[in-house]
Amino acid sequence: MQQMCEYRVKLWGSSGDFKMLYLVSTPIGNLEDITLRALNTLFSMDLIYCEDTRKTLNLLKNYQKEGLRIPELLSFYEENELARIPEVISKLKEGKEIALVTNAGTPTISDPGFKLVRECGMQGIKVVPVPGPSSPIVALSSSGLATDKFLFVGFLPSKQSQRLNLLKKVEKSLEVLPSTVIFMESPYRLLKSFEDLLSVFGDIEVVVARELTKIYEEIKKEKISYFSSLYKQKEPKGEFIILFNLKAS
Repeated sequence: MQQMCEYRVKLWGSSGDFKMLYLVSTPIGNLEDITLRALNTLFSMDLIYCEDTRKTLNLLKNYQKEGLRIPELLSFYEENELARIPEVISKLKEGKEIALVTNAGTPTISDPGFKLVRECGMQGIKVVPVPGPSSPIVALSSSGLATDKFLFVGFLPSKQSQRLNLLKKVEKSLEVLPSTVIFMESPYRLLKSFEDLLSVFGDIEVVVARELTKIYEEIKKEKISYFSSLYKQKEPKGEFIILFNLKAS
């Protein structure tokens, strides 16, 4: 750990020389999927802003060694992001070492943080990515679908009219640039999203990935009708990643 800390300080300089926000990726399920650089960075911070402080605390406790201090943890989630941004910027300008993490995966990717990153750019504050797991990329790499071009649309809208409108725009975009489409969905809206997919694209084959990197990890390719029938009988659980490529259907 000490060797890693010395490398980081040598590379970037001291906090007095630079104002930086670290975006640290954390495991999406399996706690072993965290990098040495991520651990070194997190334990070197003055403050860590977290989507859920309890989850971040559990992660840090799992890797805490003798002599390592857990930094102060503060909440940073969608509902309080705008209110928090001036505070974070102010502390960065004071010279505080600050990291941003989400519940799981890479900050700002369908998670809070992009508005803070944008503000840092406007304020001349350097943003340092500490890369790691990202569930859409994990799902894509293991889907068996083409990976050279992909369209990530995040979570589909909760309202059906908006969801259908987005899917129709996706359909048109695929006519211009064929690619693999990736979106995320909660178990509560999964069946409704399948219905809308079916109405726009027909009964195409899709890849459903869930519980990635966890004990019950599942990556399966079937037609939409199959998954609709399956999850009408079996309650969907966990966060879902849905992928499809019209050329592969």
